[in-house]
Amino acid sequence: MDDRRRRREEGGQVVTATLSKVDRGRVQETRPRPPRRYRLSNLDTKVSPYLFVAPFFVLFGAIGLFPLLYTAYVSLFDWEVGADEPLFIGLENYRTLFEDDQFWNALFNTFSIFLLSSAPQIVVAVLIAALLNANLRARTGWRMGVLLPYVASLVALTIIFGNLFGPQYGLVNDVLGLVGIDPIDWQASTFGSHVAIASMVNWRWTGYNALIILAAMQAIPRDVYEAALVDGASALRQFFSITLPMLKPTLIFVVVTSTIGGLQIFTEPKLFEPSGGSGGGTEHQYQTVVLYLYQSAFQGLDLGYASAIAWVLFMIVIIVAALNFFLTRRAVR
Repeated sequence: MDDRRRRREEGGQVVTATLSKVDRGRVQETRPRPPRRYRLSNLDTKVSPYLFVAPFFVLFGAIGLFPLLYTAYVSLFDWEVGADEPLFIGLENYRTLFEDDQFWNALFNTFSIFLLSSAPQIVVAVLIAALLNANLRARTGWRMGVLLPYVASLVALTIIFGNLFGPQYGLVNDVLGLVGIDPIDWQASTFGSHVAIASMVNWRWTGYNALIILAAMQAIPRDVYEAALVDGASALRQFFSITLPMLKPTLIFVVVTSTIGGLQIFTEPKLFEPSGGSGGGTEHQYQTVVLYLYQSAFQGLDLGYASAIAWVLFMIVIIVAALNFFLTRRAVR
């Protein structure tokens, strides 16, 4: 009796479950469609984010991605300015480039100026940001002051520094003469010209990076410093144990952007030469890769070779920026 009763109950539950599924299907079939306003609102929620970001991708594709890909295409041709039918030569431009002593000299100059500018620039920017984060009087004025070199005209700045580092009447040589150092021909010397150009870069970008780092410093919660102060940590200990580790994302950003900008330096070395040429001095002692690219494209009129230089520089920037990214992640903990 118990077994039969249990089987009847189980069968009834199956029928009930089956009927409930049928009933649910009928309810779904007879459910009215959502109103048009609701459907438009739902569509707006799904589509609007893509429409908002679409202008960036359209501009990037037209101004950034297409020229990049087209440059790669041009680099495979012997493409002279005004040529009706460029000759396809494959990777010949790249082979010639890697055998070009002037390119390797320009690459050495680029890395030399980059190291002399970016490394001191970031260190000084962190120190300036720490000073601006202290309780100073007229802090807004000081913050605006460190940004003035960035706002100033780059052409005017380069002309001023060209006069400061002048070989005969430059102020820098006059100061060096006061301490017994012989005058330096900053434009003729390889290392001297790199120092002069790196000084221009540091003067212009240090304050800009300092304000970025300062914004990140002010975002650090105050209670973290209060807890460290209660534990007896000195100001120097707080800086190295709290401030620097919590500035890690910002420092990575500053290092990567400085790398990208430093390896593409153009205006400072071009205007540093008195004649304003793109040779980078009489012996190419401060000609950078971008200057050599400009010389090949607009003076040598060899667009294929210049495009190969551009693509090699692009790959170098990607590799060095990625390397700096991983090194900065490991260094700042």
